[in-house]
Amino acid sequence: MSKLYIVPTPIGNLEDFTFRAIKVLNEVDTILAEDTRTSGKLLKHYDISTKMNSYHMFNEHKTAEQFADRIASGETMVLITDAGTPAISDPGYLLVRECINKGIEVECLPGATAFVPALVNSGLPNDKFFFEGFLPHKKGRQTRLKFLATLPHSIVLYESPHRLIKTLTQLSEFFSSERKISVSRELTKMHEETVRGTISEVLEYFQTKTVKGEIVIVIGAMEKEK
Repeated sequence: MSKLYIVPTPIGNLEDFTFRAIKVLNEVDTILAEDTRTSGKLLKHYDISTKMNSYHMFNEHKTAEQFADRIASGETMVLITDAGTPAISDPGYLLVRECINKGIEVECLPGATAFVPALVNSGLPNDKFFFEGFLPHKKGRQTRLKFLATLPHSIVLYESPHRLIKTLTQLSEFFSSERKISVSRELTKMHEETVRGTISEVLEYFQTKTVKGEIVIVIGAMEKEK
């Protein structure tokens, strides 16, 4: 039966992959991969020989309907990204929507995603939180920061290493330099690191470091006045 599977892939450590995910990747007709070279390493590690097609943020508007039509015609496909769960700050939403609109069954497997371990590791309240993902690079960035600063619960951001200092500096301006924060990088990898403290303390720490790896920032909720 034609179907689209959404399969999370490891965010660093290749052992963070489920038996079910491997089974599905072996059984489907086609794997849609964000970067076939990156995914090829994962497939080789698990001896998976299923054919791949490219599906990424630069072609998803053009190809989502085409792939959905192929699934509707009888193919079974898996969507994976370079790391983590597809459609969480990665390509995927358009294809899922297209399949749903065409009456195609969509099934998402549970698995790796970066913000969950970072949020739990932070030690900050996580009974309620707001997932922002990546901030706008330029237009609308300050407006978005002003909005986030008003939220009464923890906030999760994704960031790249070369923008970390800029983002921490802006957070100190819009949120207060004394706001509690946690920054996790290289999650599940050999050099995994989580730095906790006030925004000013964490900013000072990273200003003296060469930062590598994808970043997850967790900002604590504004403390209530006593």
